[in-house]
Amino acid sequence: MSTFKKNILLTNDDGIRSPGLWSAARALSTLGFVTVSAPRDQSSGMGRSMPSTSDGIIRQEQIQVNGQEWIAYAVGGSPAQAIQHGILEILTTKPDLVVSGINYGENIGAGITSSGTVGAAMEAAAMGFPALAVSLQTDQEYHLSYSEEIDFSVAGHFAAFFGKMLLEKKFPEDVRLLNVNIPAHATIETGWQITRVSKQNYYISVKPKRSSWDIAETVGYKEDMQLEHEAENSDVYVLRKKYMVTVTPISLDMTSRVELSELERMIKEKE
Repeated sequence: MSTFKKNILLTNDDGIRSPGLWSAARALSTLGFVTVSAPRDQSSGMGRSMPSTSDGIIRQEQIQVNGQEWIAYAVGGSPAQAIQHGILEILTTKPDLVVSGINYGENIGAGITSSGTVGAAMEAAAMGFPALAVSLQTDQEYHLSYSEEIDFSVAGHFAAFFGKMLLEKKFPEDVRLLNVNIPAHATIETGWQITRVSKQNYYISVKPKRSSWDIAETVGYKEDMQLEHEAENSDVYVLRKKYMVTVTPISLDMTSRVELSELERMIKEKE
């Protein structure tokens, strides 16, 4: 890698005070200069949303992490908006790499587009920058927490490992971002595998428990993993059955993988 100091933009969806974010910052600082532009508030599940209600206020904060003082930027907006503000307003030069994470909880399966972690990386990729989303498998009770019980050091190792790859290698044009998920209790010796996005939801929606619609309550979620018929190269299978780090190349082209002319012919065909 060039001796020139690389410019890395870092965000997350758990909010600027998340230990996972700062574990990533420490690990990525071995690769270059890290600028943190992260949501002011907990923003899990926002996907790539651009809420019109976001105020866009940016506040510079000084945050102490393990005795080291960092200057960071808390953004009043979604993870994707934190990326926009980071690239368009906060950074004085374009980033060489954009990283989102480290998330409390894995982001795998068909529901990854609801992930604010993945959504922020998608926004960076759409703006033309190499992007990486990193998540650590945790029990659901930790997903919206800032729990210090979770050790992000191994996930930080893999964030730097794959971040270095994105900085050094030219990936195929349709690989717009990498979505990396680290198993719980992984070590730096844990293997990794290139995977596909599973077609299963992995997390399913749970009906609110309330006696009246006038009571404030949101739709919940729970894990509903199925491995019996899962493809052995899917992110769900590799993370949960093989206990390996999943590395999923993501395209922004969501066009169905069908022969377009054949589909057109089928639609036009008279019954």
